Amino acid sequence: MASAPVTITQIRNATLRIDYAGTRFLVDPMLAERHSFPGFPGTLNSEESNPLVHLPLPIAEIVDVDAVILTHLHPDHWDQPARDALPGNIPVFTQNEADAQAIRDQGFTDVRVLGADTTFGDIRLTRTSGRHGTEAHYAVLADRLGEVCGVVFSHPGEKTLYLAGDTIWNADVAEALAAHSPDVAVLNAGYAMVQGMEGGIIMGTGDVLNVHEAAPGALLIASHMEAINHCALTRANLRKFAADKGFGHMLLTPGDGETVVL
Repeated sequence: MASAPVTITQIRNATLRIDYAGTRFLVDPMLAERHSFPGFPGTLNSEESNPLVHLPLPIAEIVDVDAVILTHLHPDHWDQPARDALPGNIPVFTQNEADAQAIRDQGFTDVRVLGADTTFGDIRLTRTSGRHGTEAHYAVLADRLGEVCGVVFSHPGEKTLYLAGDTIWNADVAEALAAHSPDVAVLNAGYAMVQGMEGGIIMGTGDVLNVHEAAPGALLIASHMEAINHCALTRANLRKFAADKGFGHMLLTPGDGETVVL
C-alpha cells in the first residue's frame, strides 16, 4: 500500500501542520483570535494589533496532531490559546533545555529537546541553527531576539524537508543546506523589520534568493507572511521577485489554510 503523501498546511504566520511519514506535526502554533494582542513595540507598523488575520481552520482541527515542534518561544510562535488547546501529554519538541523547562512549567509532561539525531517513531528530526537578525540587530536586541532553531525531517521513504525557522540567510543556513541536501525548504520569509534598523530579522527577497542559489534543486515554500504587524514582504511581491530572478517555478507561497502536497 502506498504511503500517504507528505503535506504542509500553512495555518497562519509560522504555524504549520506537517504530515510526514504517517505522523502529523504542529509547528509553532499561534492560535490567538485576530487583533487580540498589541503590535510588537519598536517594530514596523507597531500600531497594528496582532494577529492581522483570522485563523483559517477550527482550532480543534489544527491541534489534531501527534506532536508539536517549537522552534522558539516568541509569542507569535507559541501563545496562550495554543497552550490551552493542546493536551498536556502531547509530545513537544524544543530547541534547548531552557525552552523545554519553560514548557514543562506550563504543564506539559512529555517535552523533548531536539538534537543532531532525535527520533520520533521512524522519523529523524535534526536540530539546525539560525540567526534571528543581523549582527546589528543582536547588538541592541539580543535579549528579545534570543536563540532560534530549525529542523530537518528525514525518513528513508520520504523527501528530506528543511524547516529553517526564524532566521536570515547566514552560515548556519548554508551549512544546513550543504549537510542535508533537502528536497524541500520552508522559509520564514515575511521580512519582519525593526524600526530604525536596516534589514530584516527573518528572511526577505535576498535571503530567499541566496537559499535558491545554494540549493537550486530544492522546492522553496514561503511561510510567516502577512499575519503579524512587522512583516513587510507580501506573497505577491515575493512571487514577482522570484519570477524576475528566474526561480519562480521553484517557489510556492501558500495562503492561510492552503495545503501543499509534496
